[in-house]
Parts: sequence; structure tokens; C-alpha cells
Amino acid sequence: MQPNDGMETGYERWETAAQRLLIREMKQRKLTYKLLARRLEALGINELPDQINRKVNRRRFSAAFLLACLAAIGVTEMTIPGLPRATPTARGPLSGNPK
Repeated sequence: MQPNDGMETGYERWETAAQRLLIREMKQRKLTYKLLARRLEALGINELPDQINRKVNRRRFSAAFLLACLAAIGVTEMTIPGLPRATPTARGPLSGNPK
């Protein structure tokens, strides 16, 4: 991995946003990784608490894992604060300028 002067690039900022989202929801409900593992098991997903902890801390998990965790936690709807925004380029679909 190349140094990037502390700036997140590419998917890194999205991985961080997903990690923060999951941790925030767990903290709000005072839910440990052990309890999350039990709730995931009830959904047919077998993950050890340590495995979940590693996935979350490494910020390397799928959208399916995130959704399963949110369902297991009991989230039915949410607002996502601090979501990174797309930055339009000088040319392209976001700017309204034809290529």
C-alpha cells in the first residue's frame, strides 16, 4: 500500500463510513460483538465474535454483511450522517457538461 498523506482514497472512505455506521448502531444499542454474533446466528449466519471484530476493525466486509448486521441489530431505517459526497469533475455526468 502506498502512503497517501492521511487522505483516504477510492473505497477507503466508503469502508470507513460503513465501519463507523455499524459501530455507531452497535454502541447506541449497547451491543457487543458476542451479542451480535448470537443475533446473526439466529439469521443463519455463523460468525464468531472475534471474526466480526476483525472484519469491522479492518473495514473489509461486504454490503451483505453490513445489511445482515443491521438487521440483526434491529435497524429498520436510519439516517446516515457524514456520508462522503461525490465531487463532480470538470467534465462528466455530474457537471451537466457534455463530454
